[in-house]
Amino acid sequence: MGKTMIEKIFMNNSESHDVKPNDIIWINITNRAARDFGGANVVKNLNENYEGDYISNAPGNTMFTFDVNPTGSDPKYAQNQQICRNFAKHNNVDLYDITEGIGSHLMIYRKFAYPGSISINTDSHFNILGAIGAFGQGTGDIDTAFSFKTGKNWWKVPESSKVTVTGKLPEGTYAKDLTLFLVRELKKRNVLQKSIEFYGETIENLTLAERITLSSMVTEMGGIIGLIPPTNEVLDFYKDVDYTPVYADPDAGYSQEFNFDVSDLKPQISKPGAPHDVVDVESLKGLKVDSCFIGSCTNGTYEDLKIVADILKDKKVAKGIILKIVPATRDDYEKCLKNGLLEIFFNAGALVSNPGCAGCASGQVGMNGEGEITISTGNRNFPGKQGKGKVYLASPVTSALAAIKGEL
Repeated sequence: MGKTMIEKIFMNNSESHDVKPNDIIWINITNRAARDFGGANVVKNLNENYEGDYISNAPGNTMFTFDVNPTGSDPKYAQNQQICRNFAKHNNVDLYDITEGIGSHLMIYRKFAYPGSISINTDSHFNILGAIGAFGQGTGDIDTAFSFKTGKNWWKVPESSKVTVTGKLPEGTYAKDLTLFLVRELKKRNVLQKSIEFYGETIENLTLAERITLSSMVTEMGGIIGLIPPTNEVLDFYKDVDYTPVYADPDAGYSQEFNFDVSDLKPQISKPGAPHDVVDVESLKGLKVDSCFIGSCTNGTYEDLKIVADILKDKKVAKGIILKIVPATRDDYEKCLKNGLLEIFFNAGALVSNPGCAGCASGQVGMNGEGEITISTGNRNFPGKQGKGKVYLASPVTSALAAIKGEL
């Protein structure tokens, strides 16, 4: 029997010549990172458990990324960031400070990660790297510290699920709508702890930014990673990197296979409390909202923000409604600046913050208060995740329109 994508990636980054589901193997880590959330504890673990040169035996990239609360508006986060800065300075560790943006996006767009590579971070949504056919995973403070020191860690090889999506997305329906639909459908089909591989014409036609949207919510589906085989757009993006892309064998073995046709998919929205409680937006038509948040690793790319700007141009946010927009990275922010998007957002009455995770990670801007109803492009809406109010998850288009009208 042939190998799945995850099995090949693990084999290529280990000393194991053959792997199968449930094997436990040691893996070489291409990139090791810690963010301002958890980073200080990684430093603490390194100081308490290791001596000497912390990364002497760890080839590849080691870095800190400050994305949860890059404004340092919380004294605890500001202190954590300073602990990481001092450690990085004295131990030759790269640091991407408060201006740079979301670490997982930096991994992709700065080409630290590439198809077939393996990266870890103290970020529960680091499996976003599946968008380029790479393995990414969030790890705890102790495991991350161990990987900083050794460049390795152990993993249990997961079973794989194959998901095939066909049909052209209808006009007015976007990658976030597709993603929310799949969160609902795969959550109830129990892909827990599985590596998901996405196939079909719908998936093949997604841009890199749209693939990032899909992969960013595999955690909410219950999966470990959502791997999308690289297409020409991804391969062209990494043409100056020395690597070999990974594809599943034609006779690879999957524990589950699912097929979905999205030809008639309507705009989707996740109701407060559970990301998988997804319904058609039209079923909540007329719902009054108080605030809207557009950003996060799920929908903070320039491509997302350009769509929002097209909607907001020459329009105003409804009276009494708060619209908060946060680009994913400095590069996205710079494109918005150079192409006039910031002026559109300003004239519409939106607040634009510096790059980062923002409200989705309970930091920076985007939080809400008790009784407040927020339409968010984030990936989680558990109680308290984005404040004490109620959070609905939707696409940037749904969020922008709600900001203008004051209702869904």
